[in-house]
Amino acid sequence: MCGMPQQPPVRSSAPRPSRPDASMSLLTNVMDHSLDEGYAEAAARKEAEGAGGMPKTLRAKAALAAGLVLAALVVTVGAANARLAAPVVAKERQELIDRIGRETTAADKLESGVDTLRADVSARQRAALKKGGGAQADLVSILSGATDVHGPGVRLVVNDAKEASTGGDGTNNPRETSGFSDTGRVRDRDMQRVVNGLWESGAEAISVNGRRLTALSAIRAAGDAILVDNKPLVPPYTVLAVGDGQRLSTRFQNSADGLYLHALQENYGIRTSISAEGDLRLSAAPSVIVRTAEPSTEKGTP
Repeated sequence: MCGMPQQPPVRSSAPRPSRPDASMSLLTNVMDHSLDEGYAEAAARKEAEGAGGMPKTLRAKAALAAGLVLAALVVTVGAANARLAAPVVAKERQELIDRIGRETTAADKLESGVDTLRADVSARQRAALKKGGGAQADLVSILSGATDVHGPGVRLVVNDAKEASTGGDGTNNPRETSGFSDTGRVRDRDMQRVVNGLWESGAEAISVNGRRLTALSAIRAAGDAILVDNKPLVPPYTVLAVGDGQRLSTRFQNSADGLYLHALQENYGIRTSISAEGDLRLSAAPSVIVRTAEPSTEKGTP
């Protein structure tokens, strides 16, 4: 029986499993073939072409030697100049330090002389007050701040809040009309009110951080710093007021300025403490100079 010739069956061979690193051929090539081989090949090629190694001609060798000598000479001259200049720089530095020391000593002597002269002027002023004031001399010198005083009184300490940050809820705001920001810092206006409140409550002599206040004293601000007679103060601010201790304390706390200070404490966290003292000592003001006022010689003039 004739039929169509049968074709051999087609066998499909199973695909060979691919290598896991087949997609990493570039990385494999880099790892298998070091770059050193390429460098070595390039160096061999340059050497074969005559481009590498030392100069071949005498002129090239002489040029190279001259360049090396010149470089060594520059380095040597630089080092020599630095060594020569070092003592000069050190000498000038020491001379500058000595000059600063001398000027500082001279400034200290001048400042000491100013303090001595200021004390002498104050003593002469007190003597003049005693000579011309008669029985009222001591009272005048105390009221003017020209002499040391002591006696019972009040110690008032005012300090910034622990964290001088925004405070207050907008109600009962003691700084609302004063133009101050709502912070926990003590301001010059606050100290002005404290001092004025103590005067009005019966204080006879007042000092702030050891600085005696007089009729000519001024409390101002420079940035966040408080100045008394142009001298900066550092918180806490300790106010000493000589007067009838317990009565002075009570009158001040019940006054408008005492209530103002209490409102600052409640609204802004400003820390305050007040206590009656048995004996306070206040130094005289550094200088009491009157530039405009003159004593009246007319009879009957108050």
